[in-house]
Amino acid sequence: MTVIGEGAGGTTPLHGSAVSGGAVLGNGTTPTHRVEAPVESVDILLVEDDPGDALIAEELLADTPLTARITWASTLAEARGHLKGFQGCVLLDLNLPDAAGLDLLREVLQSAPSAAVVVLTGLDDEEEGLAAVAAGAQDYLVKGQVDGSLLGRSLRYSLERRRADDNARQLHEARIRAHENMRLERGLLPQVLLGRSPLNHRAYYRPGRKRALVGGDFYDAVEKNGTTHIVIGDVSGHGPDEAALGVSLRIAWRTLVMSGVEEHLVLPNLEEVLVSERAREEMYATLCMASLDTGSESVRIRVLGHPPPMVVRDGSVLETRSVPQPPLGVLPVEQTDVDEVALPAGATMLFYTDGLVDAYDAGGPERLEVAGLRAMVAGLLDHGVPLSRLPEYLVDEAERSNGGPLQDDVAMLLIEHAGNEEEQ
Repeated sequence: MTVIGEGAGGTTPLHGSAVSGGAVLGNGTTPTHRVEAPVESVDILLVEDDPGDALIAEELLADTPLTARITWASTLAEARGHLKGFQGCVLLDLNLPDAAGLDLLREVLQSAPSAAVVVLTGLDDEEEGLAAVAAGAQDYLVKGQVDGSLLGRSLRYSLERRRADDNARQLHEARIRAHENMRLERGLLPQVLLGRSPLNHRAYYRPGRKRALVGGDFYDAVEKNGTTHIVIGDVSGHGPDEAALGVSLRIAWRTLVMSGVEEHLVLPNLEEVLVSERAREEMYATLCMASLDTGSESVRIRVLGHPPPMVVRDGSVLETRSVPQPPLGVLPVEQTDVDEVALPAGATMLFYTDGLVDAYDAGGPERLEVAGLRAMVAGLLDHGVPLSRLPEYLVDEAERSNGGPLQDDVAMLLIEHAGNEEEQ
C-alpha cells in the first residue's frame, strides 16, 4: 500500500474520448479552460496494479479542482485493510492480479458500503463498465480517454450519487421503521374489550425522549364472565426486542383471560410466556393486574415490581398499598399476593408505568417516586384540570419537573367506576 499524495488544481488535458454520466470527449483538441467550483477535500483509494496507470491517475487528479488524498493499492489484498469504514471514492481497476470482474466489484461494494466506486476499464471493456454501474458502481471511466476535468466531474458526480443513494436508503429505512412502529403500537396499545363492564376507560401513551419507536410499555382491559380484568406493564430496556416481548405478553395475557384461566393462575402462566419468549435471560417485566367483579366496589390488585395505581375520589388522590413482589421473570411466580382496594361508583383508578415516577423532582437529584407523583396529580386537579385531560397535563408537568423529555416511555390507563349495570 502506497500513499501517493495530495493534489489540487491545474488543467493539463489529455486527448481522447471518455464516457461518464453521458459526457463525451473525442476530437483530439485541447478543451477550453473552464473554472469549476471547488469542492470539499476527498479521500481516494486507487486500486490499480499498473504503476504507470497509477501515476497517470495522480497527474489527472492534480488537474482537477479537488483536494485529493490518494492511497494506492496494487492488489485487492492490499486494499482490504482500507476498505472497511472508507467513505471517500474508490477508483477501481476491474482486472487485478488477485481478483477481477464483477466479483471484485461486489466485494469492494460490500466492504465499503458508504464509499463511491468509479470503475476503470480498458478500451475494449466498455460493456464491463456498463455492467459494473448496473451492479452498483456510481460511474465508469475508460483508461486512456480521460482528462483531469472529466475525472473531476466523475468523482463529484459519483460522490453526490452515493450521498443521494444513502439518503434514499435512510428514507426507505425510516418508512419501514414507521410501519413497524405502527404494528408494534397496535400490539402494545390495543382496543380494550370492556363490553358489559361497569368501568369506563381512557388510555394514553407517550414515548420517552420524543422517540418515534414505541418501547415495551403495554396495557389491556378485558371483561369476561362478569369480571373486568386490567393489566399494565413495562418490559425492562428499550428496543425492538423489548417491544416485541411487550406485545407477546399483552397478547398472552388477553388470551389467558379470555380463555377462562382462573384469575390466580394468569400471572404464573404469563411468566412462562415471558421466559420462553425473551431474547435475553436478564429481560424481565414489571406489571400490575387488577380485577373487579360487576356489582362490587372492591378491586383485587396484584403488583409485581410495578408502581401501584392511585385512586381519585371526591377530589382527593389516594395511594394504594400493595405487598412488594419481584418483577415477572426474576423469580418463579407460584402464588401472587392480592390486595383489596376500594373503588366505589364515581371513583377513578389511575394506572401508569414507571416513566412518570422516574422523573426528577423539580430538576433536583431526587426522583418523583409515587409520593411526588400523587402530589402532582392532586395539584393538577386542584387547578381545575378535568380527569379526561389528566394524562396529557400530568406528562407535561412531569417533563417540566424533569427539566426536559422523560427518559422512559409512559403509558396510562384511567379506569372510572361508572356504577353497576342495574343502576344505569
